[in-house]
Amino acid sequence: MKTLVVFVILVHVSQHALAGVLQVYEGAESVLIPCQYLGFFPENPTVIWTRNDLSPKLIHKRQKTVEVEGQNQVYRRRTSMTPDALDTGDFSLTLRKPHLSDSGNYTCSITDGREEQRVTDVHLQVKDQQVEVEVQEGAESVILPCKTNTDLPEDTTVEWTRSEPELIMVHVYRDRRNQLNKQDMFYKDRTKMNEDLLKTGDLSLTLKYPTERDSGSYICTVDKGQDILRQKVVLHHLKAPPPVWPKVLGVLLFLLVVVLGVVGGLLFYFRHYFMSVLQVVVDSGVESVQLPCKTITHFPKDTRVVWTDRDDRKVHVYENSSDHPEVQNQIYRKRTKMRRNLKTGDLSLALKYPRDGDTNTYTCRVYDKEGKILMMKQVELRVKVLQVEVDSGVESVQLSFRTTELPGDTRVEWMDGYDRKVHVYENGSDRPEEQNQIYRNRTKMNEDLLETGDLSLTLKYPTERDDNTYTCIIYDKEKNILMKKQVELKFRVLVEVNPGVESVQLSFRTTELPIDTTVEWMDIFNRKVHVYENGCENPEEQHHIYRNRTKMNEDLLETGDLSLTLKYPTDRDTKTYTFNVYNKEKNIRMKNQVKLNVGVCQVEVDPGVESVQLPFRTTELPGDTRVEWRDGYDRKVHVYHNDSDHPEQQNWIYRNRTKMNEDLLETGDLRLTLKYPTYGDSREYICRVYNKEGNIVRWKTVELTVKDRVQVQDETSPLMDEESV
Repeated sequence: MKTLVVFVILVHVSQHALAGVLQVYEGAESVLIPCQYLGFFPENPTVIWTRNDLSPKLIHKRQKTVEVEGQNQVYRRRTSMTPDALDTGDFSLTLRKPHLSDSGNYTCSITDGREEQRVTDVHLQVKDQQVEVEVQEGAESVILPCKTNTDLPEDTTVEWTRSEPELIMVHVYRDRRNQLNKQDMFYKDRTKMNEDLLKTGDLSLTLKYPTERDSGSYICTVDKGQDILRQKVVLHHLKAPPPVWPKVLGVLLFLLVVVLGVVGGLLFYFRHYFMSVLQVVVDSGVESVQLPCKTITHFPKDTRVVWTDRDDRKVHVYENSSDHPEVQNQIYRKRTKMRRNLKTGDLSLALKYPRDGDTNTYTCRVYDKEGKILMMKQVELRVKVLQVEVDSGVESVQLSFRTTELPGDTRVEWMDGYDRKVHVYENGSDRPEEQNQIYRNRTKMNEDLLETGDLSLTLKYPTERDDNTYTCIIYDKEKNILMKKQVELKFRVLVEVNPGVESVQLSFRTTELPIDTTVEWMDIFNRKVHVYENGCENPEEQHHIYRNRTKMNEDLLETGDLSLTLKYPTDRDTKTYTFNVYNKEKNIRMKNQVKLNVGVCQVEVDPGVESVQLPFRTTELPGDTRVEWRDGYDRKVHVYHNDSDHPEQQNWIYRNRTKMNEDLLETGDLRLTLKYPTYGDSREYICRVYNKEGNIVRWKTVELTVKDRVQVQDETSPLMDEESV
């Protein structure tokens, strides 16, 4: 009999209480999906197992001792529960012969026919069998095995794919021939399948020149018309073992040190020959970077060398003893130079003025005159861009760039990521007429910038719209590029606070403002949060959810401190806020944004406690206010209205289990006490506060987790015998 191994991983998932993750191999005899119920049993209880991603979603249903019909046909005759499940509270489900398609979230619930209570969720992972293949670094090729029956039909399709990091087509065989136009460029000229594969059933794939980047999972899919077969192969690329030196008895220590020193020096000198994927990191602004490609092989004169990037764009081509710039991609023209030393094997490439967009994987391929690959090497280039972070409300920010002294006829341009001119300096002066309008009167450079080499740019009144990558380009008098440098500006507008704080400040400071200035804070839905006009606040213009909750400084125009204080923030206040500063003609003089993130309140308790409190504190509320606590399924947990509780509106699973303070409206303390919490109560709870017109004026979310008593059996059986593969 096939044996079963189940791995249980305990996890916590917000909003949905997952008891755990079950992992089982396809082909196992059965798997037990656990569910223990410790709560109150309603009259005529029914246990339901469901999968919400299926239709119908019913997996199994039990009423008393009767197994109820109506389940999804995929699970027919494959599920069962213990006969005394409704007596013991053990609602665990046995699933026989698990398939890959059985993977998913299983929900265990109990219902009285009117209301349904979720007990637990379990994520089942059915794993397929796989073949492990190892290849040593430097190997010429590796075979990924995939075999099936002989004499396959002529319309058989074979696809080798790879799903990491995204779906990649490695090799396709269809209509009795290879479909190489379907494969990904990364595998171009590197794959091969047997010519008589339909006759022999050997669908194995040969992968040439394997590197570390080829490590991962490969899927061999065989489509025989009515039948589809699938085989998974995991390739592991192993580093080459360290060299093993023969032991020579009687060698003096001095000679051993000399020998090791010489060998170490040679290894360092030829280090590029042994690296499969070399990583090169360079700062933006350097004049050039070299992408190494060296070998000890001597190539003939008719050799063709092609450098390409990850998108198979030609970076540099060398053939017939000369470069071929006409076939280069335009973004690399006049920016590359190759050493062209076929005799020494040094085919390294120099890339001028590297910038952020040049971060890529570059491949050097060497072809013979018949077009066969003689050698392939890869280089990963990462161009580091200087990052400058700035907070909301600062007066200015500097984008730094320093170099050597420059000639007087030098032209300096600062551009943004959209190729808009930010600042231009030429012939000894600034050129504001060439600036894009959004940067006019907002930029400044030093007067003696060419003499000092300080080409830094000052950007005034930065806002979130200025979050961009800026490039400084230096030209000589013939308009040739001498140098490039990039600076990435990151605008910090995020204010984060923990749930339960008494207040939060959304900051912004500027210079002194005229007395006829109007200041408005708005939220993302264009609702007015706070208005200051004619020397005073205007609360009547506020949206009702912000009334009595906001405050600004009294002397804000004199000090330029336009910060807003928001009282008792909750997760409902998580959004982007915009403030506008208007002059007396109601034209916008200044604008900025601040993102506020208020964490969701999380409460965790041990099983068996007498009660738990779900906190919510706010300002004093009117006497006609209505307060409702609901759970994540929109069931009413507790209702307070007209100075009293309303238990008749509660869901049955919460009756006689909740309590709120008597003076909750006067104190603003809207906390809820939940008695005898169980694991089934683990979920999201929302408190909504309504005014007499029925509009929501307050809102808070609390996530409750009641720790589960999960018992995991220790199973140490072997994974599976070979017959189950």
